[in-house]
Amino acid sequence: GSIVYLGMMVGAFFWGGLADKVGRRQSLLICMSVNGFFAFLSSFVQGYGFFLFCRLFSGFGIGGAMPTVFSYFSEVLAREKRGEHLSWLCMFWMIGGIYASAMAWAIIPHYGWSFSMGSAYQFHSWRVFVIVCALPCVSSVVALTFMPESPRFLLEVGKHDEAWMILKQIHDTNMRARGQPEKVFTVTRIKTPKQIDELIEIESDTGTWYRRCFVRIRTELYGIWLTFMRCFNYPVKDNTIKLTAVWFTLSFGYYGLSVWFPDVIKHLQSDEYASRVKHFRNEEVSHFVFNFTLENQIHSNGEYINDRFIMMKFKSVTFEDSLFKNCVFEDITSLNTYFRNCTFINTTFYNTDLEQYKFVDSELINCTFFHIRTGCQISFDDDYSAYWIYFVNFLGTLAVLPGNIVSALLMDRIGRLTMLGGSMVLSGISCFFLWFGTSESMMIGMLCLYNGLTISAWNSLDVITVELYPTDRRATGFGFLNALCKAAAVLGNLIFGSLVGITKAIPILLASTVLVCGGLVGLRLPDTRTQVLM
Repeated sequence: GSIVYLGMMVGAFFWGGLADKVGRRQSLLICMSVNGFFAFLSSFVQGYGFFLFCRLFSGFGIGGAMPTVFSYFSEVLAREKRGEHLSWLCMFWMIGGIYASAMAWAIIPHYGWSFSMGSAYQFHSWRVFVIVCALPCVSSVVALTFMPESPRFLLEVGKHDEAWMILKQIHDTNMRARGQPEKVFTVTRIKTPKQIDELIEIESDTGTWYRRCFVRIRTELYGIWLTFMRCFNYPVKDNTIKLTAVWFTLSFGYYGLSVWFPDVIKHLQSDEYASRVKHFRNEEVSHFVFNFTLENQIHSNGEYINDRFIMMKFKSVTFEDSLFKNCVFEDITSLNTYFRNCTFINTTFYNTDLEQYKFVDSELINCTFFHIRTGCQISFDDDYSAYWIYFVNFLGTLAVLPGNIVSALLMDRIGRLTMLGGSMVLSGISCFFLWFGTSESMMIGMLCLYNGLTISAWNSLDVITVELYPTDRRATGFGFLNALCKAAAVLGNLIFGSLVGITKAIPILLASTVLVCGGLVGLRLPDTRTQVLM
């Protein structure tokens, strides 16, 4: 999970800066293509290291979507409806989350959706899920090929004619939609700055191709850095510092608790599951055929002589200090199953997934292994816990729908600052209700309440960030803050995740404190409701 956030953190900064140099549309096309390619590739790779590599670059690609798409969309919106329409755009984050969690719920627990080509290549249901999650990215790339560049960006870089044509196209489309196709686009003069990339021009006709390529890359990276440094110049320096505090606190609290909630629910499930474990001590079984499922059991000090374990499923089964002599294990599938301090004598293992790590401090004497299955071999058709985990995730994502609708309808009426500060303070206060979360259903209810309150803060923060930066550094500033958001998310995951099952007090106090403090800082930002984009 963290490797994707790491890629998104670097990608948000890089693609956001590039969008201010080469354009919103081109930057979006490239970053979404990178994400789609490596997302598809990660579904098929077999090695864990290569899988992490693909997820890293998939995150690197998708990291550029947030800063670039908000800058792109905001620059073709009228001031009166800008907040509302940017909030509707924010809703597609929720729709994407619902799509992902629904697909996970529908696909991943179906372990039977798998095939293998020998022992070297295996394709399981979670790989189908990865492919399905990459499909919206592919459709986005196709759609972007038919979209024009942001006219506001083109004016900023001095491309007057191209911007004029796109503005005329927008005007004519709107007039036709209003039933007034006879209205003519009357703008004839647009005042624009002229920018020339001198470093590129110096090397454009000299040196070898790789020298020109190197200079081009170096210049673009240097240009991104210069644009980033301008985010800390007057008049946006104070806004950048305040936005940094708000983005960090909101992301730390939101992602930290988002990880903590499912882990606490899982911890409650594990405690309840462990309380129902069955203990069997001093068993003596000989010449018996086991051909049924064993689940949630502990067998201690047993002796199994000339027994056969055929076509069985072991789920959360532990054998301790037991003796297996002249036994046969055939067609065995296991999950969370271990043999601790056991002795195996003249025992045969055929077509099982009992790898060496499942024999803890055990002694194997004159034992033979044939066709041992390695890797992820889960094949339980009805894994209730898997369905439950993805269903909870789906409910938590769906809970932000009311907050999305309210924020979209009220963004231009009550203002961005009121919504940002109010939502963060209320989210911080709602954390204290977690004291009463002693069951799965109560924790799920708290998760839905928390997600529903925080989404308004996210939406208003996205709108404010876009409106506070001028065009020449809008995507760069948004990209930097989004990268900071991912760093805070990783930090929150590590801190909150380490406290699961230890204490409730620290996560609750920490989350509520940072959210309330961030909300109070957000109230100090300037109101951008009536502001024209710089």
